[in-house]
Amino acid sequence: MMAAASHDPEIVSQRIPRTFAADFAELIKARLTLLVLITTSVGYYMGAPSRVSYVGMLQAFIGTALAAAGAAALNQWWERSADALMQRTQSRPIPSGRMKSRTGLILGLALSISGVVYLYRTCNPPAAALAALTVLIYLLAYTPLKRISTTNTLVGAIPGALPPMIGWAATGRAIDLGAWSLFAIIFFWQLPHFFAISWMYRDDYVRGGFRMISNDDKTGERSASQSVFFCMMLLIVAGLPTFIRIASFAYLGAELILGCIFIAMAMRFLRTRTRSDARLLFLTSIVYLPLLLAALVLSKT
Repeated sequence: MMAAASHDPEIVSQRIPRTFAADFAELIKARLTLLVLITTSVGYYMGAPSRVSYVGMLQAFIGTALAAAGAAALNQWWERSADALMQRTQSRPIPSGRMKSRTGLILGLALSISGVVYLYRTCNPPAAALAALTVLIYLLAYTPLKRISTTNTLVGAIPGALPPMIGWAATGRAIDLGAWSLFAIIFFWQLPHFFAISWMYRDDYVRGGFRMISNDDKTGERSASQSVFFCMMLLIVAGLPTFIRIASFAYLGAELILGCIFIAMAMRFLRTRTRSDARLLFLTSIVYLPLLLAALVLSKT
């Protein structure tokens, strides 16, 4: 459900045995789902009172995992024809023919529905509603929009940013500025992260028929300048937890350092506009987020 965010296929080993377990992990985008679960857990921890219920956190974790896995599977089922045209996705289980499309559809529906129901039964209706909203936006807005408009990345960042709010709501706490600050952080983080990926693989996206800002951006100027802008926006919104008093000033210091490094990498990409620096920006984004979330958790007030 981290829609705009994606793993770099150059990082993923191509030597994974083609067992059903390996195909299932690829179908549900296991690495991306893990990132979703991390942000959900952070949302739960930050929204919880002084005494955190780790049983409650586990229940939120399980429900969100099921919903996220189901959304990923349904996305691959929907985009199976386009995936078959793209080098970076043609080896996925459905387009490669290792898994029947009907199997992907059934698994996706079963996982998504069971995740929402599980959250409703073990946590509360708001958490379940947010999970359902995440799946619906991801599938019915972001996925079809990828073939229509370059705004798909912005729309896709919405369901990608909802998991920490699911965790927050699962504590029983009302959705307030604290929850929205976590949403904003993940929302803005996804954009430079994905712009770097989409520019590196712009030819593949064209082959797949997807409308990305990188499609006719041969020089990389548009993708890089957008990355710089959203890194700057992220620097601002990532400081909100301190000012709304859910994190200490120690967090603000860490956030400013990490944010400036992120901006520096985006500006380097803008200056050179090379594939190696686009990749460096992507890798920086991967390091940035867990460090920022760790600082947030450690400085909770």
